[in-house]
Amino acid sequence: MTRWSNSGEGVAEGSPGVVSRSNSGEAPGDHPPTPSPTASPGLERMAAAFRAAKAEGRAALMPYMMAGYPDRETSLAVAEAYAESADLVELGVPFSDPLADGPTIHAAATAALKAGATLETAMEVCEAISDRVPVVFMVYSNMVLAHGGAEAFAERALAVGAAGAIVPDLPLEEAEPVRAAFAAVGLALVPLVAPTTPAERRERICDVAQGFVYVVSTVGTTGERDELPPELSDLVIATKAQAEVPVAVGFGIGTPEQAAQVGAVADGVIVGSRLVRAAGEAGGPQAAAESVASFLREARTALAG
Repeated sequence: MTRWSNSGEGVAEGSPGVVSRSNSGEAPGDHPPTPSPTASPGLERMAAAFRAAKAEGRAALMPYMMAGYPDRETSLAVAEAYAESADLVELGVPFSDPLADGPTIHAAATAALKAGATLETAMEVCEAISDRVPVVFMVYSNMVLAHGGAEAFAERALAVGAAGAIVPDLPLEEAEPVRAAFAAVGLALVPLVAPTTPAERRERICDVAQGFVYVVSTVGTTGERDELPPELSDLVIATKAQAEVPVAVGFGIGTPEQAAQVGAVADGVIVGSRLVRAAGEAGGPQAAAESVASFLREARTALAG
């Protein structure tokens, strides 16, 4: 039997260490929502980024990158290119068991770790660009909890200018301590909504959402896809009706045309595997920066159109 995580990935029931979850990927239980955090520069900058894009008549463009991939120098060059063209940046922290990620990003994490990347590498990349563009970590719960706990991670993220983090393997009921630690310093814990999330559960997720709601476009892992699911538009519309923060869509968006398709209904568009692949295939820092910058220019044009 297979159940879906809140990242949309199938996991076999009964596997070692697997917690039984609903089809939204959340564990049973109930916790009161964390009060909204005090306004902070990071949260305000995230909101401002979405507002600025909307004022231009388009969805916000949020490219994903893997810190330290294919090496430290190239990842810093890619980050600089993102800072020039993106509204927000999703920054992946390399991890050995990235359950939400498909082959491209999984391979990038493995290569980054082999090249010596650590959590500190991700912090360095964030600090290099966070004064120009809001940066949101994409980080697995092990990396948040294993380095002194959620409070210590939040303080480190705040120190390098991060605006928040997405923790795809942290379900709603288990997220409260992390959400509270983040809220205490004004960082957003961005939740995910999957196509399998029931409406009542989606409402609970939206009630505690900070920064934005990340809508997973399709059941499965990250990766480029030929087509996006036709029911995605309904999911985005329903989520926007329940959320008081912007709604961004990721997973499977690999062309400027797909970005525009999603941007017609969503507040933000997240592009990951396509850009990670470009960085890895480029053959050097400058070439990688030019390759991702070219795609981002095309995507912004498509979104504006």
